[in-house]
Amino acid sequence: MPFHLLAGDSLALVQNLQPTPIPEPYWVGFSERAAQTLGIPTHNGLPVDPAWLDVLAGNQIQVGDQVFSPYATAYSGHQFGVWAGQLGDGRAIYLGDVNGQELQLKGAGKTAYSRMGDGRAVLRSSIREFLCSEAMHALGVPTSRALAVVGSDMPVFRETRETAAVCARVAPSFLRIGHIEHYGQNHMHEELRLTLDHLIKHHYPECANSPTPYLSLLEQIALRTACMVTQWQGLGFCHGVLNTDNTSLLGLTLDYGPFGFLDTFQIDHICNHSDHGGRYAYHRQAEVLHWNLYCLASAMLEALQEELHSSLGLDQEAAINKIKDTLDHYNREYAANWQSLFRQKLGLSITDSKDVALLEELLQGLHQHQLDHTLFFRNLSEGQDLPKSLDIWGQKYQERLSLEKHSKDQRLEQMRQINPKYVLRNYLAQNAIELAQKKDFSEVARLLKILENPYESQAVSEDYAMGPPPELAHLAISCSS
Repeated sequence: MPFHLLAGDSLALVQNLQPTPIPEPYWVGFSERAAQTLGIPTHNGLPVDPAWLDVLAGNQIQVGDQVFSPYATAYSGHQFGVWAGQLGDGRAIYLGDVNGQELQLKGAGKTAYSRMGDGRAVLRSSIREFLCSEAMHALGVPTSRALAVVGSDMPVFRETRETAAVCARVAPSFLRIGHIEHYGQNHMHEELRLTLDHLIKHHYPECANSPTPYLSLLEQIALRTACMVTQWQGLGFCHGVLNTDNTSLLGLTLDYGPFGFLDTFQIDHICNHSDHGGRYAYHRQAEVLHWNLYCLASAMLEALQEELHSSLGLDQEAAINKIKDTLDHYNREYAANWQSLFRQKLGLSITDSKDVALLEELLQGLHQHQLDHTLFFRNLSEGQDLPKSLDIWGQKYQERLSLEKHSKDQRLEQMRQINPKYVLRNYLAQNAIELAQKKDFSEVARLLKILENPYESQAVSEDYAMGPPPELAHLAISCSS
């Protein structure tokens, strides 16, 4: 359910505006699966109604009987751990509600929150976001979706001259921690409570029955976030820029920028070449999201303290301790989920006290010998022999498997349902981008089709399941889009 409660109330919160048209738009990529969730009829891979091209380009706001009322929102946030003040939808414009989902255009022109930016996105980053959004959804990760990429030959300047594109994004809500921080920092108490009440009513209805709904909401956001980042770790996914303004209040993966899936496993891998200190490295993602949740609790603090005092009679100190205890549930949930997930990845259905040590020894081995993350777990699921470098660990693993009750075939089948064969490796995305820059969009469509079924072996080149060739093994990705 989109958040319209504040629309039009104040320019400090919401700007009603029109997208800025792009010249001569054309389809670059379109997801029929995402279209189905929105109830958009398709034929031969594209919408039946041709007006959708202009709508998703930002060139018009009506399709059929639906007339959109576009707007952008303000939010604030911490970027790389430093308070950045007011930010907002500088390149994102909400079109509105389609079948209970928010439809948003990224790259459709300037808003009141663009600051010094041009409000545009480029073809390169739009293709990456489109493909990864749909890939993550197919992998079972909570995420925003991508409906389409629309291109134009209009020049956009980043490090070099590129061409413009608009990525149409879909989610139940794009509300993020930064929205709550904006209200809390600016003492906008009514707006903050309206937002929290909206979240409870439309996305966390179970919290309404709690004697402390806001505290329950904080806990549920924390638990969803723990579940999300666990799945990232299991897939070897690095987000790259986990600022609070990029952190969803629904536990969704948002804002695909300098992301990357691990090729060779490095526990401290940094996928964003702008992250000089490694704040958002692979092994720090869970810790950083816990820090972001503390920022959320800080922004909610006054509302939480009032609630805890009126409902439970807690004074200020006791209320703060209660909030800290609630946030500690995140660490417990993450640890339990992480152990459970990696047990499943190894085909272990029975819990044993030595499992954590076995898992940690494996990850150390993958790191030390720079083995491919996705390939290792998928090959294990196919019953293939382990690399010689892991012989000692392999003996311990075989001893551990002797405790299992399932047959080998059953175990391997279950492992194949959780260890994907195909992920969006950077070199695959780059190949699709380079062809698209020459107006050949066939590889975008081909990759999308492959990534929509990541756990099933497909009649395509084995190259799509393999690691990158040496010359493409270290592609640098930045925040520039």
